[in-house]
Amino acid sequence: MEMDDINTIAVLGAGNMGHGIAEVAALAGYDVNLRDIKEEFVQDGYEQIEWSLNKLAENEQIGEDEAEAALDRVTPLVDVEEAVGDVDFVIEAVPEKMEIKQDVYNEVEEHAPDRAVFATNTSSLSITDLSEVTDRAERFCGMHFFNPPVRMQLVEVISGAHTDDETLELTEALAEDFGKTPVRVRKDSPGFIVNRILVPLMNEACWLVHEDEATIEEVDSTTKYDMGLPMGSFELGDQVGNDVSYHVLDYMHEVLGDAYEPCPLLEEKVENEELGKKTGKGFYDYENGGADIPTGAGNETIERRLQAVMANEVAHLVGDDVADPDAIDEAVMLGAGFPEGPAKMADQVGLDELLETLETAHDETGAARYEPAEYLREAAESGGFRGGDEGGDTLDFETVSIEKTDDMVARLTLDRPHRMNTISDDLLDDLSAAIDELEADDEVRSILLSGAGDKAFSAGADVQSMASGASPLEVTELSRTGQQTFGKLESCDMPVVAGIDGYCLGGGMELAACADLRVASERSELGQPEHDLGLIPGWGGTQRLPKIVGEGRAKEIIFTADRYDPETLADYGFVNEVVANDELDEHAYDLAADLAAGPPIAHRYTKRAMLAGRDDTTAGLEYENQAFGQLASTDDVIEGITAFMGDDEPNFEGK
Repeated sequence: MEMDDINTIAVLGAGNMGHGIAEVAALAGYDVNLRDIKEEFVQDGYEQIEWSLNKLAENEQIGEDEAEAALDRVTPLVDVEEAVGDVDFVIEAVPEKMEIKQDVYNEVEEHAPDRAVFATNTSSLSITDLSEVTDRAERFCGMHFFNPPVRMQLVEVISGAHTDDETLELTEALAEDFGKTPVRVRKDSPGFIVNRILVPLMNEACWLVHEDEATIEEVDSTTKYDMGLPMGSFELGDQVGNDVSYHVLDYMHEVLGDAYEPCPLLEEKVENEELGKKTGKGFYDYENGGADIPTGAGNETIERRLQAVMANEVAHLVGDDVADPDAIDEAVMLGAGFPEGPAKMADQVGLDELLETLETAHDETGAARYEPAEYLREAAESGGFRGGDEGGDTLDFETVSIEKTDDMVARLTLDRPHRMNTISDDLLDDLSAAIDELEADDEVRSILLSGAGDKAFSAGADVQSMASGASPLEVTELSRTGQQTFGKLESCDMPVVAGIDGYCLGGGMELAACADLRVASERSELGQPEHDLGLIPGWGGTQRLPKIVGEGRAKEIIFTADRYDPETLADYGFVNEVVANDELDEHAYDLAADLAAGPPIAHRYTKRAMLAGRDDTTAGLEYENQAFGQLASTDDVIEGITAFMGDDEPNFEGK
């Protein structure tokens, strides 16, 4: 079956997940048969879809006509034969119990056409066992959405033991057509990716409290504020539902062994029906204020234990060929809102340290959950889950690339030459991640920012992608994302040199404005053409450009929407140097290398002082005063003075 062959989708189950999946499919243009076992259930689901679509229209995320058209595509049904008799794709989202799902597939198999693909939205149950109830195990896979499906981006696409590649590829393509990001789970394993990381993490949090090693407040303060996760572990458990976590864990325990034994504390909550927010009480009392997590109550011992448990689960997933580190990180960031993926977090801490944490806990307690995965030992020996790539010479993303040199310069290149290095959503994501990578690397002391090819540094925002049906709210979010990403570059602690060659327009010029120094080739063209489109600069141009060239010149550049040669913008103060076309790369690199050889602590404090004083001179002067005093006692100052007295070149080490 090809994507063009999919026109009608049956969604089985009209509960929270079912009606959410049906809404997503209808918004993507598919006819949807929404089925449940009772008329009242399916009508309630249909009304929830109607309410949600109206909310989206009210918030201007979709048009009213689009909302009406999507609702018209949904048909609420109770009769199974009518629901699946002439559909192309079936997504099952009935309660998370094996016997219920198997009964559903027995019934659906009788009536669904041979061409139909079956996908289960199970969050943890065996895809293989479910597929074997049907006569189409090769056309059966997992398609795990996250709650609420309308908002959550991730879809785990899971292979059963019998699933063929065509089915997985088709399901991934369907998820993408729904506007979601599919992540392949290569092997049927309990918990798949996200729950395999989150549920043992929540279980370990319970064990820490159960065994009097920490309090609930200490654990949640550690996870939320020290580790930077979206919620505390217990807060998350209450949000998900402690019964849901327990049942997933119980299934893992049954299939994977004693390492996944549910903590008695969690079991007690379920027995007492303290399931979290949905019952008004869980680990927190939601009828009396809910989660009030203190800042500063965490500690490093808790953090290392939780990080070690997550790293061990990553190792199990990679070692068992369920998923690779990149897929794991992407899934957990999209599905659980982690700021960084667990594999990356583990590599940054150091697998040797996390392995030692597990071994010590195992020696002290004998608990199976602390038994290190064999692959964790292998990864620790090879320098990390990515074989030491975190500290290697080259890091590659989809739309940007990084090359680190012996001079401690990182060449950060916008790598969309076929699109004139225009700035898309994906490029913003990659650029943000790349800046984080470089800031965390002690071997990088300056950044040289450039565009791939010889036609453009960046010709601006990818207007084509912005114009493809994006709502005002979505464009507003894009503006905010760009502002935040560009702000990261501007405020990073190391000097940034922009090597501008070719077009530097709109968003490209706004990006260049975030560099500390700008060098341009003679053939470059610069400008802010947004007014020609009836727009204004949306990634900081109205704020940064006046700071660089003055308000009068900034208004001239923005209001006229003209293109300027680099010599004119050098006169205006935007460009620091203009060089011959064939000299740009070498000249910009030499400048970045000179800056990398400078004092990194002084660079950091200088940038921070200047940013602090932009709108408040008093604050900037105070920061300058404090930084000056702190720098006086550094090794770099002693090195600088010694080199000056001896007429030598200083060798700054950032100490």
